[in-house]
Amino acid sequence: MPLCLLFCALLLCSTAQAGTLSVVGQSRWVTVATVFDGDTFRTTSGERVRLLGINCPEVAHDRQAAQPYGEEAKRRLISLIGGQTLQLRFDNDKKDRYGRTLAHVYLKNGAWINALLVNEGLAYVYTFMPNHRETEPLLKAERLARNSMAGIWKSEAFRILDSRDLTAHHIGQFRLVRGYVAAVQPWQFKLGELSVSIPRIYRQWFAPAQVPQQGKQVIVRGVIRMSVTRQLYMALHSPFDLE
Repeated sequence: MPLCLLFCALLLCSTAQAGTLSVVGQSRWVTVATVFDGDTFRTTSGERVRLLGINCPEVAHDRQAAQPYGEEAKRRLISLIGGQTLQLRFDNDKKDRYGRTLAHVYLKNGAWINALLVNEGLAYVYTFMPNHRETEPLLKAERLARNSMAGIWKSEAFRILDSRDLTAHHIGQFRLVRGYVAAVQPWQFKLGELSVSIPRIYRQWFAPAQVPQQGKQVIVRGVIRMSVTRQLYMALHSPFDLE
């Protein structure tokens, strides 16, 4: 077996084991009726399920064009779970604000679908506290996909941005941004012209020491926005938004 394939197999094995250990007693079985996109489906009982801890590119909807790899992610999820009976495993919050069930999804053979999509470059890690039990293995899968330029990581729409290359064109986009830390203050710092902050509501998940030191190179992830003072900024929601 080629070394890269062996490494992928070992990664998926370890992530599946991590998922099994953390959710004992918090699972149930469902059967898939309809797949809506790369990370959402409906069961035969009418329940809408959102794959937890990840986000796939959007498919075309409401007059908006599909994002790169959005249709590929949907087709891949259909090929993996269409019509299947599978296991849902839960974290702390079991519902999102839209009433969808949040779950890690496992096939009968033990395959962890959330991690598989990330590993194939068809999804990126998206953590919203307090659901974080499986974030570390998902991040390992994402780094593997990023390093091999799999799927979305080949696309201009998802590649990691250098903080020096940020422009108003990126406002409203969820992006990973790399840069060197400057102008460190309590709960905030700058990467080039990007102001990064940890809003008060999310500070319960961070330790003050997690704010990076001046001069350190980091990667942050989140939505790029424009402040009232016309400054680009990003709010971090969890410690996993900072690498």
